[in-house]
Parts: sequence; C-alpha cells; structure tokens
Amino acid sequence: MLNLISFQSSALGALGQLALLAALAFTLAGTWLAVLGGIRADARATEAARRSTWAVFALMSLAIMVLLTALLRDDFSVRYVAEHSMRSSPTWVKITSLWGALEGSVLLWAWMLAGFTFILSLTLRRDSLRPWALGAMFVSLLFFVGVCATVASPFTPVASLLADGRGPNPALQNHWMMAVHPVLLYLGFVGLSVPFAYAVAALVTGRLSDHWVTVTRRWTLVAWVFLTAAIVAGGWWSYETLGWGGYWAWDPVENASFIPWLLTTAFLHSVQIQERRGLMRSWNVWLIVLAYASTVLGTFLNRSGIVQSVHAFAGGPVGPVFFGFLAFLLIAGIGLAAWRAPQLRDDGDPPSALSREGAFLAGNWLFVVFAVMVLVGTLFPTFIEAVQGRRDASVGPAFYNAFAIPLGLGLMLMMGVGPLLPWRRADGQTFWRALRPLLIVGVGAAALAFVLGVRGAGVLGTIALSAYNLLGLGLLTARALKQRREARQVGGFLSLVREQPRRYGAYTAHIGLVVMALGLAFSGAYRGDAQATLNTGAAPRALLHEQLQLVSLREEQKPYGASAIARVLIDGRPFEARLNTFRQAPGTLFPAPAVRYGAITDTYLVLTSIDPAGKWASVRLIESPLVSWIWWGTLIVCLGAGLTLVSPRQVGVRRMAAGLAPATD
Repeated sequence: MLNLISFQSSALGALGQLALLAALAFTLAGTWLAVLGGIRADARATEAARRSTWAVFALMSLAIMVLLTALLRDDFSVRYVAEHSMRSSPTWVKITSLWGALEGSVLLWAWMLAGFTFILSLTLRRDSLRPWALGAMFVSLLFFVGVCATVASPFTPVASLLADGRGPNPALQNHWMMAVHPVLLYLGFVGLSVPFAYAVAALVTGRLSDHWVTVTRRWTLVAWVFLTAAIVAGGWWSYETLGWGGYWAWDPVENASFIPWLLTTAFLHSVQIQERRGLMRSWNVWLIVLAYASTVLGTFLNRSGIVQSVHAFAGGPVGPVFFGFLAFLLIAGIGLAAWRAPQLRDDGDPPSALSREGAFLAGNWLFVVFAVMVLVGTLFPTFIEAVQGRRDASVGPAFYNAFAIPLGLGLMLMMGVGPLLPWRRADGQTFWRALRPLLIVGVGAAALAFVLGVRGAGVLGTIALSAYNLLGLGLLTARALKQRREARQVGGFLSLVREQPRRYGAYTAHIGLVVMALGLAFSGAYRGDAQATLNTGAAPRALLHEQLQLVSLREEQKPYGASAIARVLIDGRPFEARLNTFRQAPGTLFPAPAVRYGAITDTYLVLTSIDPAGKWASVRLIESPLVSWIWWGTLIVCLGAGLTLVSPRQVGVRRMAAGLAPATD
C-alpha cells in the first residue's frame, strides 16, 4: 500500500514536469512560427503560432493544477510541497503556498502570462502587427516557462519521502490578504507584457502610427488597475500584520512594485496626447519598454536575494537568469527604439507649455523623475555593497519623503489645471482664467484648515490641492452640462456619463486619488503612538485619547501553532489582540493587531508581550486619522478606471444618427 502511494505521488510530480517540458516545446515552436509568419507574411505560420498559445496555456494550466493538487494532498514526495507546506496547515494556507515561495510564484507568473497570451490570440486583428505581437509574447513565455521547466521547477522530487513538510513562511500565513495581494500584483506585472508586445511589433514593422497605442490602451488600463489594487492590498497586509501601524515603509520590494505603477500611469496619460494630437510617439515607446522592464527588475530584486526585505524570497539560482532577461529586454527595446527614431518623430511642433499637452508632459516628467529617484534609493545600498563591500548602507524613509511629498504635490497641481486648458496653446489670459478659481478655492481650504489647527506644510498643501482638484472636476462637469443645455440635448449628468464613460471614469479615478492623498497626508502627519503595561482586572488606564482596561489573557493551541490573546476594553469596546507563533518558527512572535476602523480615525491595538502567569500584558496603542480613506480612495480609483473601459461605441452611433457631433475625450 505504501509503495502504491509513493508511486502515485511520484507520478504526480512527473506529470507536472512533463507538462512544463511540453509547454516549453510548444513555446519554442510558437516563437519560431510567429517570427516566420512575420518575416514571410505567411498567414498559415501566424495561425499555427496563434494556436500554439492554446496548447501552452492548456499545459501550463495542467502544471499549476498538478502542483495545487500536490499541495492539497500533502504530497511530500514533491520537494516544493515538502519545503513550503505542512499537513496541519489550513486549506487556504495550502492554496496560497502555491505562490508563497520562489518556484511556485514563477509558475504562477508563467501560467498568467500564458493566459494573457491566449486571450490576446483570440482578440488580435489580422494585420502586420499580429505575428510580431505574438512573437514578443512568446519570447517572454519562453523565458518564464523555461525557468519553470529548468532552474526553478516546482516538481523536483525529494531524495526520501517525508512524514510532514517544513511549512509555509509564517509571515505569509498570518493574514488572509496573502491570498489576494500576490495574485493582483502578478496580474498587473504580466498585463504589461501585452502593450510591450505591441510596441515591439510596431517598432519591428515600422507601423508607428497611433494604432498600436489605441489597441493597447485597455490592456494597459487593466494592468494598471491590478497594480493599483495590488500595491494598496500589500499596504493593507502590512497594516494588519506587521504590528507597526503603518502601510508603507519604502521597502525595496514595495518600491519595486511602485516603479512600474509610476511609469504606467505616465504612459496612460501620454497616450492621450498621441491619440489626440499625434505627439509624444517616441516618449510612449520608451515609457512602455521601461515599464515592462521594471516589472522584471522588481521580480529580480524579489528573487535574487540582493535586497533585504520582509517580502523578498531567499536568494537562489534564478537571480542571474532574471538579470540576463532584464538586460535582454532593455537592449532589445532600446535598440529597436533607436533604430526607428526617425519614424518616431511627432507630427507637429513641441507642445506649448500653456496647453493641455504641456500640462500632461510636465506631469509625465514628474512621474519619470519620481520613478528614477525611487530606483536610486532602492539600489543605492546594493551599489555601495558591491563597490565598497559595506553592508551597513541604508536609505530610510526620510530620503524618499524628501522628494515624494513635493513631487506628489506637483502631480496634484498638474492633475487639476491640465484638463481645464485648451489643446495646442492657451494665452496668458486664458491660462489665468482657468487657474484663478482653483487657486482661490485651494488657498481658502488651506486657510480654513489652518484655523482649525492643521499646521503641517505638506498636509496644508494636500488640502489646498485636493480642493483645487475637486473644483476643477466640478467646473469641467458644469461646462459640459451647460453645453448640453445650449444644444438642447435631453438628459443630465447620467447621460453625460453614459455618452463619455472614458472621460467621467477618469474624473472618478482622480476623485479617488484625491481621497487617497488626504488619507496619506493625515495618517502620516498626525499619527499618535503610545505604549503601556496593563494589569489584569486593574482600573482603566488613560492612553492617548482612550481608556484601556485589560480584561483577560488566554492561549489558543492549534495544530500549526499557538496564539496568546489579550482581551482589552478601549472606551468600553472590546478588542482582542494576538501574538501568534507557528511551528516553523517557534521562537518568533507574529502580532495580529486589533483594529477598529473609523471614517475619521482608526484605533489600532498591538500586543507586544505578555506575562506567562497571565497577570499583565504590554500593549501599543496607535491612532491614525483618515487611514480608511486610503482603502476607500483605492476602491473609487478602480471603479473609475473600470468605467473608462465601457465602450461608448453604440452611444456614438446613436449620436451620429441624430446628427450630433460625437463627444471627444
């Protein structure tokens, strides 16, 4: 019987490895067929390449299902399961173990990339870009599937069958958000492969008109939404899990996800200029090449072991391989862009500084400078270690905040005034007429906040620019409603949204960003933090603005670990904060704070230590204003971005039939 179980287990791992090797074979074939179809304009070769994507996706789906089955069945003959899972782990932890370590995370990435390539194969137009876009996707697939099938295979067998596994990383099973954050992040990273593939296809074929950016706008926006949600979900995990009451520490791996977001945000804004005015063609090619390359950079940092981070995987054999792929992407992208530089020239003159294009370009420069500064701060300690051999070099939050705050305020400034300016050129009077009401409202809001007790310069600036932006969006909407009335069109605001979802989706996303900015400013500047030791059953003790009373201490034992639980009354409301320990790390405590979310202030209780006899507990109380606005603002951003994906095509047909000019974005 034991021999039969062992045979079934080894067969499961062999099936997974066979699926990876077969997927690699189809990827090689698809790459060759796509290139052949592009060079010879051979429709049959291109069609064969397109169908190869189906086989690759099916085989990668089989591989990931095999690994998931091995995790759920506790198949410890597979080394990945033996090293990163445990029989007593809850089912949801076993599922998240699929991406909780290096080999599984690369497999998830490769599977998602195969899925995006499959979807792309169903939507590609029959034009000259088709084979080269497929070919670029296949090149990325070739790398990731090849890594899975060779140096980072999750199906490597163990030398001898184990009775139980070592278990997952405790930090990754301390909160359910680990079931969400990595998946969202990989969807964002992988999603950028599609616009990158189209950019490569446009460069190879020389078809550098506005077609490729128009086709990829939705792909880019979907990737951007996933990236946005992933970054904030990671912040929420940090807030709920690490026990420090914060959500962003400028950690190297956090930064590695933020850099692609900055570059992608810049790209989404500048493609509007290319679509509308035929400008910034070269700029957009560079942006998308760097954005996709930065996702590989982030993956390299996360998996090479060269940076120290709570999020990073241990160093392994994939670090040099990822670095090589990153170098290949940069060399190929830069080389193609340089080759086609004469054809990437803009149709008209450079945009005027006092124009909508000028405001968008200024915002783009701020995004790029922001990304470069974050990259410098992230890599500086590694550079110092490589050059001087020192391991004590570090870059703290003070460095990042010194440029992040002014650059963030600058972006809010451009975000408010840009849409109010006309295309091409505005004279000084028009510019002042657009800017004056925004400045008056912004200064008035900051003055009111100052009277109410707000003193931080950054917070006052955020309040001023938030009011400035909200008024700008209001004026734009009022202007559109006025034009509608003058044209005697039926319907009000909802009709505007239905007819121009892209425009009003962008407005909604900007409102969400304003809400997030206020949450970031207030929670960073006005956080209260205090610690105390409470005795069981003693009278309430004042801490910050609260009354704390320790009611009881107890311990919970579970198969995979234990929890010490303190029940504390805060202003009469019960809180239960925990200190968790896991079998994999018996000497390490993992806090599980108790958080009372509020529209104005969050109350955050952390258990730091306890008396084994149950007589006292040390706690940390944190009060953070407007933290919840970050989470709600993100939801508004994602809803707005989703609205921009709604097609106004049928609305445009109805408007044309009625003899009306179609709305423009």
